[in-house]
Amino acid sequence: MPRDTATRRPPDQADGLRRRFTAGERHVLGLVHNPFVPFSGVALERLATALAAQGLHTLVVDAADTASTPHELAGVDLAACIEPLSGEVSYLAARGLPRRWIDGRGSAAAFVDALLHAAPRAGAVLLHAGAADLRRALAGRPICPLVLAGGHAESVTHAYAAIKLLAQRGGTAACDLVVVDGLRAVRERVAASLADCAERFLGVALRAWAGIDPAEDARDPASPELEALLALQLRPPARPAPIAATGAERAATRLN
Repeated sequence: MPRDTATRRPPDQADGLRRRFTAGERHVLGLVHNPFVPFSGVALERLATALAAQGLHTLVVDAADTASTPHELAGVDLAACIEPLSGEVSYLAARGLPRRWIDGRGSAAAFVDALLHAAPRAGAVLLHAGAADLRRALAGRPICPLVLAGGHAESVTHAYAAIKLLAQRGGTAACDLVVVDGLRAVRERVAASLADCAERFLGVALRAWAGIDPAEDARDPASPELEALLALQLRPPARPAPIAATGAERAATRLN
C-alpha cells in the first residue's frame, strides 16, 4: 500500500512550498480524468485552491471529454480564451484541444508549451484530461501523473486501466493517486487495491496518495496529506549522478 502522505509531512511543509513558488518555477501537473468519479470537479477545485493558498497562480485546463467545448478562438489565441476565476486561479475549457496539437510523431507536447506561453502568470498548469490525451500532451516531460479514483468499483477499474495505458504506451513507472470519497476507510481501501494491482501486474509504483472528502467546505485549508502530495508533485526531478571519469580520462584532462 502506498504511504499516506499525512504520516510523513515535514513540519515546515507549507513554508518550503512558498519559498519554491516565489522562486519563479513553473510546473505542469497532469490529472487523469475518470468518468466514474462524480466529483471530479471537486478534485480540480481542491487542487487549485491548495496551490493558490501557497501563492501560486494556477491555470486549470479541463480537457476531459465531459468538459465544456473550447472557445472558437482557441486554435489561434489561447490567451483570449482563458477565464479568470479569482486572483490566483484561471480556467480554460479545452475539450478535445490536445488533439489539435498532435504532430507527426503522435506527440501533443506543443499544447503544453502553448498553454505556458498563453498564461505567463501561471506558476502551475493543472491539466485534466483522459489518459490517452495526457500521454500525448506530457510526452518528454518528467511528470508523475495524478490518477483520479472514487469509492465505486467502476472508478477503480477505470483508474487501473488508465495506469495500464500510461505504463504500456507512455513508459510511466510511477504515479500518484487522488481518491474522492466521503469515507476515509473507503479511500484507504481504494489506495491499497490500486497500489497492489499496479505493482504486481504492471510494475508501476503508486508513489503516494491523498484523499478528498467532497462534503468538506472548499474554502477549508488543504489537508496535510494533500499538501504533502503537492510537495511531491512540485519537487524538481532528480538529476542523474555524473559518471566518474576513468583513470585514462582523468590523465587526458590533466594533459590538456
